[in-house]
Amino acid sequence: MATQLLFYDNAAPVSSKKHAKTCVKAGTSFAFASKVNSVPLTASEFADAAAEYPVVFAGEGENVIPTAILGVAGEKNAYVNADGSWAGRYVPAFIRRYPFVFSQQTDSDQLVLHIDESFEGVNTDDRGERLFDADGNQTQYLKNVLAFLQDYQARFNRSTTYCKRLVELDLLRPMQAQFTMPGGEQRSLTGFMTVDREKLKAIDKDTLAAMMSTDELECTFLHLASLRHFGQVADRANEETAEAEKPAAKKGKKAPAESDA
Repeated sequence: MATQLLFYDNAAPVSSKKHAKTCVKAGTSFAFASKVNSVPLTASEFADAAAEYPVVFAGEGENVIPTAILGVAGEKNAYVNADGSWAGRYVPAFIRRYPFVFSQQTDSDQLVLHIDESFEGVNTDDRGERLFDADGNQTQYLKNVLAFLQDYQARFNRSTTYCKRLVELDLLRPMQAQFTMPGGEQRSLTGFMTVDREKLKAIDKDTLAAMMSTDELECTFLHLASLRHFGQVADRANEETAEAEKPAAKKGKKAPAESDA
């Protein structure tokens, strides 16, 4: 659940008994994701995500997953504006599903729907959409939420199969990105992997054909092309840092220094 709960503070299982009168008022603010610099992706999102974010791989062994880089600091998402709006064109599905999330029970393979009860839109004041009707049945809203998360989970599972292929072929290598912040300090972003181009070129034709037939080769090329966006993420982070320092400068105060990532 650690990866699943990046910004979920109080995820509780959804039940007709506990949430009989619970409503969800969806908002337009992504402030809840303002302190994460990366989120998991599914392979089906590569085309949209790779158009503006670096798409890399994180984890180890059988737990490697595709990931979108959203910031250069450990707790700063460069794509969430000060007013909570999203600065990019594409919002990853991992973020769009909030405040809901699936949790796999430890004693079975069953997935249980959870809701972050700390989300400001969760209420019992009839604001927004109800989860259950007066008879305790799922509302159409909740059914739609379940359908979205079930589809997301299926896509996520297929993505792990793709990642296992990359691991089995020994195509992944550790990488780090270097950045220069406005004050001149150097930052490095580590803990992720990219596909080794030379090893990819050395793959036999049959394996390449198999990867082509499952769209894995297309995902790999999208991933490699997306790495050019590291500079764009750094530029956004620099702009936000410079903007945040302006009020402090006007007041004659020195903005607090950020520690290296």
